[in-house]
Amino acid sequence: MSHKRIPKRKAAIAAGSVAALGAAALILPNAMASQTDPAGSAPQTFKAADVSDVAGQLASQLGDAFAGSYYDAGKQQIIINVVGNDSNVVNQIRKAGAVPNEVNNSTAELEAAAKTLRTDATIPGTAWSVDPKTNEIRVTADSTVTGAKWNQLTSTVKSLGSDTATVKKSAGTFKTFVEGGDAIFGGGARCSLGFNVTAEDGSPAFLTAGHCGVAAAAWADSQDGEPIATVDQATFPGDGDFALVKYDDPNTQAASTVNVGGGQTVDITQAAEAAVGQQVLRMGSTTGLNDGNVTGLDATVNYPEGTVTGLIQTDVCAEPGDSGGSLFTQDGSAIGLTSGGSGDCTAGGETFFQPVTTALTAVGATLGDAGAGAGAGAGAGDEAGGAGAGAGDQQAGGADDQAGGDQAGGDQAGGADEQQAGGAGDAAGGTEDPSAPADGGVDNGAGLTGQGGH
Repeated sequence: MSHKRIPKRKAAIAAGSVAALGAAALILPNAMASQTDPAGSAPQTFKAADVSDVAGQLASQLGDAFAGSYYDAGKQQIIINVVGNDSNVVNQIRKAGAVPNEVNNSTAELEAAAKTLRTDATIPGTAWSVDPKTNEIRVTADSTVTGAKWNQLTSTVKSLGSDTATVKKSAGTFKTFVEGGDAIFGGGARCSLGFNVTAEDGSPAFLTAGHCGVAAAAWADSQDGEPIATVDQATFPGDGDFALVKYDDPNTQAASTVNVGGGQTVDITQAAEAAVGQQVLRMGSTTGLNDGNVTGLDATVNYPEGTVTGLIQTDVCAEPGDSGGSLFTQDGSAIGLTSGGSGDCTAGGETFFQPVTTALTAVGATLGDAGAGAGAGAGAGDEAGGAGAGAGDQQAGGADDQAGGDQAGGDQAGGADEQQAGGAGDAAGGTEDPSAPADGGVDNGAGLTGQGGH
């Protein structure tokens, strides 16, 4: 099977599994694959999916000494940040197979800094999250933050202390990624299906971006087609960016797969928490399949439409038309729903995702077809013009962080396909032919008919 050469950070799927092209290898380690010392003095190797459980257990044991965690993909190790050098704390971490890392900023200090940012620097076009690798709050400002707003932001960051927070400029404009590709349509807006789920009442449904659910109540699988699904719940802006949309036909078979184009699919077997340092894949109808890493959790993004909290921050690229698509892992874990960001797949940028686990809990749904078990069909996606995006704050790794990146985009109401003007990060403008899958024949309709595409 031959593959055309693909841009940086793009991955290709072969025979239902990930095949890395170019320099970036996507093979993730096996959980608990080895343990060099049964006594626990040497680090174990873990899967990224293990970080949440291991770090959670240690956080409860270590109390105030715990200052966040992250995943070292190269060494397949879990790194636990601690304040101080208490030998008992270090021994507990090593006994769990993790690696202790002494840092200066405690969880309480980072939470206090994030609170100050929320109070004094909630400016549209800004975002922040805790970076456990540097033990700092990472603040990002898009190209619209200038003049007095920039001065306000930088003075607030400076007041937190040089080792507490850093600020950087993003060349683009935080926005939702609208337009393009094989999509779902409603009220003049176009979005992508994220993951198929079973609603609490047992009916077939799917998750998509909340700003899509706000933009239109009924959704079709073709631009001029009859609606096939109706919004049941939607959250945006505020505590997330997600919507539950129920299929109108109760006999719909919702496939437990992500359609990655070329007739290939990836089976989704569970929903999982993201971990900083984790390698992830994003499917999008404009740019196809791309890979990258999780860089922040519980991100807060401030959009013109409002603030959205609890997002996952990544360095995976995305462009207009990719919004609403699936963030997942090679081994079949559903991680997130594409929300927005800045930049493109030429220059790079930040992209933010709604955690799937949070969305499922909020709407009372489970992944996949109730009759077929877990999983989710997903199409890459785009989202509708109509949705703005906001950003919010949460605490990450023990700190109230907010991810840097934003989604700002079109008009929430009315589903108008408008995007924020102005950023260098604005990817391809204009609408794309919805019948022409972008980049490698990606067609995202995996879950709409249960037949892996439409």
